[in-house]
Amino acid sequence: MPTQANMANPETTAVIVTYHPALDVLGELVNRLRNQVKTILIVDNGSDENIAAWNAAQQHAADHIIALKENAGIAAAQNAGIAWAKQQGASHVLLMDQDSLPAHDMVAELHAALTDKPSAAAAGPRYMDRRQKNPPPFLQIRNWRLFRHSCETSCDVLPVDYLIASGCLIPMPVFDKVGDMRDDLFIDYVDIEWGLRAGHHGFQSYGVCSAHMEHSLGEAPIKFRGRKIPLHSPLRHYYHFRNAVLLYRTGWVPLQWKCVDAWRLLLKYGFYTLYAKPRRQHFMKMTSGLLHGLIGRAGKYK
Repeated sequence: MPTQANMANPETTAVIVTYHPALDVLGELVNRLRNQVKTILIVDNGSDENIAAWNAAQQHAADHIIALKENAGIAAAQNAGIAWAKQQGASHVLLMDQDSLPAHDMVAELHAALTDKPSAAAAGPRYMDRRQKNPPPFLQIRNWRLFRHSCETSCDVLPVDYLIASGCLIPMPVFDKVGDMRDDLFIDYVDIEWGLRAGHHGFQSYGVCSAHMEHSLGEAPIKFRGRKIPLHSPLRHYYHFRNAVLLYRTGWVPLQWKCVDAWRLLLKYGFYTLYAKPRRQHFMKMTSGLLHGLIGRAGKYK
């Protein structure tokens, strides 16, 4: 018998992308989504684990598994999931990372935020990283400045330039006009590029303060002057810096966005060179990323 959430959102497909997942967390994620969406799809990006066999043994199992033969990157896996959801007649796609845990009413709150916004590209939740203990703000670049929008009330629905992919609810017709995720970026800046592209096509993304999610951003953060700065692996820093530069080379991306983001990237380059260990590896990968971005190299790092 369908739950109230399923009756309210009958055609939402959750697309969970996995890569060597922690199976206990993945099981909890599927369990939390079970009564919030109609269909749950797992797209596995070439993990060693047999995700299909694991899923078959679960009490609350995903409805379908797509097992990619190798790690094709987050964007390619998302695109595979979006294509499958479209074939099944889904009206919306909910993108989820393997380590994110939505609140029991997250999807309903995202749908509610979209109801009176016909030009919405996507709606995303306010997420909490337990290691940070403060929800990151929603970001928007205007008038050559970066604005950090915090939720003043739980009713706030805030316009943003982009949303993190995990927890992002997207109406299926938006893909017809904006297109899929840019898979040659592989990972990092994929959600940023798509959000900016949606804005270029006249759509607006929204951060929904009443929708909540737990999400781990990167590895253990660096403690610096009373703050906790997110940290990724040297390889992730390669993709981060390379793909940022690839976006700066893209003609339709607004100039003010390029300038503000490039300044932030320069600060990150200096900070991670000094404080991210092992320093040499981070420096080399970031530098390689910058150089490869300048010459237009994309795809999987080789």
